[in-house]
Amino acid sequence: MKQTELLIHARWIIPVEPDTQTLEYHSIAVDEGRITALLPGNEARQSFEAQTTIELGDHALIPGLVNAHTHAAMSLLRGIADDLPLMEWLQQHIWPAEQKWVSEQFVHDGTQLAIAEMLRSGTTCFNDMYFFPEVTSRVASSCFMRACTGLILLDFPTRYAENPDEYFAKGLALRDETKHHPLINHAFAPHAPYSVSDDPLKKAQMLADELDLPVHIHLHETASEIEDSIRQYGQRPLARLAKLGLLSPALTAVHMTQLEDSEIAQLAESGASVVHCPESNQKLASGFCPVHKLLDAGVNVALGTDGAASNNDLDMTGEMRSAALLGKLVADDACALPAHTVLRMATLNGAQALGLADQTGSLQAGKWADITAVDLGALETQPVYDPVSQLVYAAGREQVSHVWVAGQLLMRDRQLTHLDIDDLLQRTRGWQTRIAAGEPGR
Repeated sequence: MKQTELLIHARWIIPVEPDTQTLEYHSIAVDEGRITALLPGNEARQSFEAQTTIELGDHALIPGLVNAHTHAAMSLLRGIADDLPLMEWLQQHIWPAEQKWVSEQFVHDGTQLAIAEMLRSGTTCFNDMYFFPEVTSRVASSCFMRACTGLILLDFPTRYAENPDEYFAKGLALRDETKHHPLINHAFAPHAPYSVSDDPLKKAQMLADELDLPVHIHLHETASEIEDSIRQYGQRPLARLAKLGLLSPALTAVHMTQLEDSEIAQLAESGASVVHCPESNQKLASGFCPVHKLLDAGVNVALGTDGAASNNDLDMTGEMRSAALLGKLVADDACALPAHTVLRMATLNGAQALGLADQTGSLQAGKWADITAVDLGALETQPVYDPVSQLVYAAGREQVSHVWVAGQLLMRDRQLTHLDIDDLLQRTRGWQTRIAAGEPGR
């Protein structure tokens, strides 16, 4: 018999590749952090002797979910300014709060809170855009979480950096420090066309080409963003980015609620990816991303939650359901965005947007064992005629039972294995008390 470190037996395995495939009564063998085989359960029991064997008789195994757009540390600002339009929310509430409170300790504690929440809802990889990305990277590494941490870029000073030169210097130092880390990757992260001017955008693209990194940016999020760009630059933001050389397969454009058909064709031709954040867009009344049109055109569309300050959760299981239902409504077509398409958006498409599709995003031999187990035996997901349908339309994050990243078990029967939840809750409540009381930032 072959020796292996881990053998997981499950009722269903949904590998995502090939599309629409569901394997019943199958097993996954894992060794040295990577998937070595997917095979029928009886064959696995006869072929492998495992150091650890896990039986999940009512569960579906799926690739770990990829949250393709987050501001993780903003979990500490969850609910601080609700029920407001984007620019009022951002300029009058969020930016002032960040200027007062954001620090290395804020990012450390907020990112830990976010990672705990994401793991408990089945996410194994997140793409972040926030200040102090070196802290986010350290926290993700210490939690054994896969992360793509954005090298943030803005024109104006913040508590992290004074000007574009300093943002670039700090970002490049972080990239050099972590470039061989097995769990930590990076993207250049200019905040938005309205907050980053032409020269820093061109430099970001030049460096992205040189270092083979993605570029992660908020784009076409609201109608007012389009109007302001036309007024200031005489063109829509996407056209401006194209003129600056940013429209390429490296581009990951977040939100994209304001798109003309010609722009969809342009995105498809360029190979750029789009990250759809349906719940945040709805809450801020930013608009509707035409996901069905983008997918039909061949654009890679991933899913993200956005930050907990505008969502207000980091639950990718809920995001899948929202994306599927909203997509049908926007398309006026009940066949638009079927369950298997949405699951792919939340896994492999996200990995592709981050340049990690050869490493994660599907359950295939050779890829990292980033695996999420969902218990479909609960009353709320019975009976099961189609496990993918149940995952998207019926299951809740409370049914995520086990999570592995690179073969490391990070959650067992809903219990996190590498985070002290009581200590984390105590620190979180301390932040809430200080922020609510308006104490001076530190």
